[in-house]
Amino acid sequence: MCGIFGYIGKKDPVKTAIDGLKRLEYRGYDSAGIAGVKDGKILFCKEVGKVAQLEKEVEKQQFSLDIAIAHTRWATHGEPTVPNAHPHVDMMGSLAVVHNGIIENYSEIKEALSAEGVRFSSETDTEVVAHLIAKNYKGDIIAAVQESVKRLKGAYALAIVHRDFPDRIIAVAHESPMVIGVGGQEAFVSSDPNAFAAFTKKVVFLSKSEIAVVEREKLAVYNVELQKISKEETELEISATDISKGHFEHYTLKEIFEQPVTVANAMSGRFSTDLGTALLNGIEDHLPNLGSTSRILILACGTSWHAGYVASYFFEEMAQIPVEVEISSEFRYKNPIVAPNTLVVAISQSGETADTIAAVRELKAKGARLLSICNVQGSTLARESDHTLFLNAGPEVGVCSTKAFTSQIVVLFLLSLFLARRRHMSRDEGKRVLAALTSLPDAIKSILNKSGEIERLAKKYAKFENFFFLGRQYMYPTALEGALKLKEISYINANGYPAGEMKHGPIALISPDCPTVALLGNKKTFDKMLSNLMEVRARKGEVIAITEEGFVKEISKITQDFIEVPQTIDELSPVLSTVVTQLFAYFVAKERGCDIDKPRNLAKSVTVE
Repeated sequence: MCGIFGYIGKKDPVKTAIDGLKRLEYRGYDSAGIAGVKDGKILFCKEVGKVAQLEKEVEKQQFSLDIAIAHTRWATHGEPTVPNAHPHVDMMGSLAVVHNGIIENYSEIKEALSAEGVRFSSETDTEVVAHLIAKNYKGDIIAAVQESVKRLKGAYALAIVHRDFPDRIIAVAHESPMVIGVGGQEAFVSSDPNAFAAFTKKVVFLSKSEIAVVEREKLAVYNVELQKISKEETELEISATDISKGHFEHYTLKEIFEQPVTVANAMSGRFSTDLGTALLNGIEDHLPNLGSTSRILILACGTSWHAGYVASYFFEEMAQIPVEVEISSEFRYKNPIVAPNTLVVAISQSGETADTIAAVRELKAKGARLLSICNVQGSTLARESDHTLFLNAGPEVGVCSTKAFTSQIVVLFLLSLFLARRRHMSRDEGKRVLAALTSLPDAIKSILNKSGEIERLAKKYAKFENFFFLGRQYMYPTALEGALKLKEISYINANGYPAGEMKHGPIALISPDCPTVALLGNKKTFDKMLSNLMEVRARKGEVIAITEEGFVKEISKITQDFIEVPQTIDELSPVLSTVVTQLFAYFVAKERGCDIDKPRNLAKSVTVE
């Protein structure tokens, strides 16, 4: 979850590394640090807090390096303190290490090194790596790193500099992301290519305990046995402008307002109106016999799990295929049975979600076919999948996912349509649902135009500390997602619940101090939802309703606090209702003075288990 950045080249290494960290800060912002080689010495500087704090300190010190590695931390082992901040150095100050991931056997290694007289200055698992490499160093830094890596258990990515080798960075990756950018007499090392996309699009991805020696104009990659291997160079499609905040106050708001475009991008080139079907080019080449799929298993975490939950209704109702939706972190502890003709669909915005990748690897070992839904080219999940449907949403910087969720819904809907048309759905029915799908961008624009109304409601309700989000059928996972957004960026206790289950206990919490956000976009369950809301009002609970246009008369009997969204088919109602809940959460967080793009305790990519 932490962010690693390294630089060798003609630019100022300190400034370049700090700028790189700013683009990686979504991965963690408990502390930040930088280290490198200068005049044959290892120098470092680290600070608690965000990268801005580190930037101030290096400017104050006039800190200078010839090459640099840098780090922004999401704390796992040890509190956010200066001693626990990365980089970590050995006792002699001969080398520095930055690390993303978890060293699972660090305690055992630490105990052994302590017995040999090594003194530790932090509580982190990372520091053992610095001391272990120093112990194994006999003049050959690559051999020392190799010997050390063999002892490590867990998922990790490392960047290392040594005073004896002032012209190179050693990079290592094992089940944790690490990408190297090359070209133009300079080289970059990072957890995410977005961090250096403005400078080079040529990248090499590391994996499986591979060790890279990164120099200005030369890259050598070795396996864990120190055999030199050939790595394919990939050309990135991202543009540097994708990561600009533009005129928006926060990345989160910018990304909410990008959704008319990102939803259109998600469907672009992927359907035929005349044929009434989805066109998912290449999918059947990599996943033959897809039409014979008899069971779908969806794996995801967090917001992506909510998207998968919505999609389970698509697959069962439109394609008539049984679906299981599993939280990856729980699924790992099952002994799954992979029946013939099972399609595994793994969903991850970043493609680096550790629990999802671990679950996927177990299923692949059992012979499962794997389709991934992902937003990041070259990610671990994309590389390990039989086929990937990319969201084409562009980088999502705000920690709480917005545009990725709605793009996931669109891509999963297209997949469902693709399967349904190969089974029983008629061309006319396919045309009908495609008409609804292609109208989504304009419908989202109309909701964004109501942001002022949503902000007024948010200001009215921002003082409350507890919320319920209620929905039925498609609106239930949409309620879960709406509640998650409010929790993430407003620090409010919000609970998504299936409305019909309120009477089975949770209604005891309804009071004037616990408002209910009611998602009424589902026409099939509208009347039942009205009954549930009457029960809430009978207990003096406030109601904020999100409903389709044309239903104001019924809603106004219950509450005057409502937002209308354009009408669409029930299957796609989650997209429109979600845009409202995203804006509501954003404006509540703004009213409460929260750090919206970087909420406390969170990181964008959950790369540790």
